[in-house]
Amino acid sequence: MTTAPSSADIDLVTMSVADAHFGVPVLKVRDVLDSPATYPVPLAPAEIRGSINLRGRIVTAIDLRMRLGLPPRDPALPSKCVIVDSEAAGEPYAFIVDEVGDVLTVSAKDYEPNPITLSREWSGLCQGLYRRESTLLLVLDTQAVLRIETRKFERVA
Repeated sequence: MTTAPSSADIDLVTMSVADAHFGVPVLKVRDVLDSPATYPVPLAPAEIRGSINLRGRIVTAIDLRMRLGLPPRDPALPSKCVIVDSEAAGEPYAFIVDEVGDVLTVSAKDYEPNPITLSREWSGLCQGLYRRESTLLLVLDTQAVLRIETRKFERVA
């Protein structure tokens, strides 16, 4: 769902996944990590890369490439991990991304809703955009990213 930001400027932690650029409000970001070890979770959806150890706490790691329907990253390439807070669950989650950029202050007057050309899947995960000099900065809806459908298994008699 696309919602306009308040009339105040907003600080976004910027990140890239493939050739796309995203921002998450800085107040929703708890930490940024360099390529942490990820431990697979059996039978988890494809978007769940696994779990990471965040200072003794087990945190679910979501691969944003998979969540966005993009091709997998070359495992030899480094990744970054953005720790965000879930408003609904009160738990931290890790977004695995290709790169983390700077904290960027954007003006509310530069906000635009999702364009109609943005895919339905991405529109459901983004809250609008800001035009930059050479690219678009899509604002991730962290709660929408965390809504991952799980597989249902039938009991075998």
